[in-house]
Amino acid sequence: MTNLRLLQAISGGEQGGAEAFFVRLVLALERAGVSQRILVRSGRAWISALRERDLDLVELPFGGWADFTTKRTFAREVKNFRPHIALTWMNRASHLCPPQVLEHDFCHVARLGGYYDLKYYRNCDHLVGNTEDIVSYLRDQGWPTEKCHYLPNFVSAETKQAVERKALKTPESVPLLLALGRLHRNKAFDVLLRALAELPEAHLWLAGSGPEEHTLKSLAAKLGVASRLHLLGWREDVAALLAAADILVCPSRIEPLGNVVIEAWAQGTPVVASAAVGPMNLVVPGENGLIVPLEDASALALSVRTLIDNPLLAKRLSEAGRTVYEERYAEKVVVQRYLEFFQSVRS
Repeated sequence: MTNLRLLQAISGGEQGGAEAFFVRLVLALERAGVSQRILVRSGRAWISALRERDLDLVELPFGGWADFTTKRTFAREVKNFRPHIALTWMNRASHLCPPQVLEHDFCHVARLGGYYDLKYYRNCDHLVGNTEDIVSYLRDQGWPTEKCHYLPNFVSAETKQAVERKALKTPESVPLLLALGRLHRNKAFDVLLRALAELPEAHLWLAGSGPEEHTLKSLAAKLGVASRLHLLGWREDVAALLAAADILVCPSRIEPLGNVVIEAWAQGTPVVASAAVGPMNLVVPGENGLIVPLEDASALALSVRTLIDNPLLAKRLSEAGRTVYEERYAEKVVVQRYLEFFQSVRS
C-alpha cells in the first residue's frame, strides 16, 4: 500500500473524539507508509500534532456558504495530488469534496461517527461508519449494502504515569471515578452526580468542557457533592487519568460509540456504562464491564459500589476488556482493516 495516495479532509471542532481519532489515524497511516495530503480547518489546536510530523498539510477556512476559498482550494488539491482515495470526515468536508472527473478520477469515501443527515453525502462512492449500528442506519436510509462499511476506531495502549491525586486535591485512599466527554446533556453527567450522592466516600474526576458546566456545578452543590466533584476541563492526558482512576464511568443518554470504553480497556481500567447503543455494542455485561439502565442513578451507584467492594471482579473485568481491545481495537488491527478497505475500493 506504499503507492497509495490518500487525501484526507476534515473541518472539525475545537475539541472532540472525531478530531482526536483523525489525528491518530493520519499518523498511523503515515507510519504504515501511505502517502497523504491532509486538508484541515485552520486555527485548531489539535493540528499541532500533525505539524510536528512535517506532513503534507493544507489549512483551509471551512467556512459557511460565503466561503469560496475552501471549495476552490479543495478542488485544486485534488487535481494536483491526484489521490486514489479521498477520505472526508463528517458533513462539511464531505459536502465540499469536488466531484470526480475523468482527468483526476478518484474514489470518494466519507467517514461518519454519528447518525448524520445523508444529504451531505450524495456524491460519495462509499460510506464508513465507526459502529455497526451506524452502518445499519446507512442501509436503512437506502444506501446499498456493498457501499456501507464498518471500520472501528483505535486508541493507544501506551501507558502514562498516573496523575497525582494530590495535584487535583483528591485523597489517596478514596475510590476514584473518572468520566470523560463533552459537558452536554447527552452525556448524562447529571445522572452520574446523582449516583455520586449515593457513594459518600467516592470522588469523581470529570474531564471535559461544554455548555452544561454551570448546570452541573449547581447540581453538585444542591446534592452536596461539590467537594467530591473535580471538574478538570478538557484534557489530553487520558491515559494518565485512567492510570490514577479506579473505575471509568460512561453514563450517557446518547452514545453512538463509547470511545471512552475502549480507552479504559486499553489502560486496564474497569468500566461501568449505561445501556446506550455504543456501550451496549461493546460491553458484554459481567464479562468485560457492567451495564446499567439509562438514566438510573441508583443502578449506576450500585454497579460502582459492586466494583469498589469486589476488587477481584474489577480486575477480572478489566483484564477481559484489555483482551477485547487487543483483538479488535488496537492500532495494528484497525490500521490493517483500513488498508484492506482502501485496497478493495481502489480496485
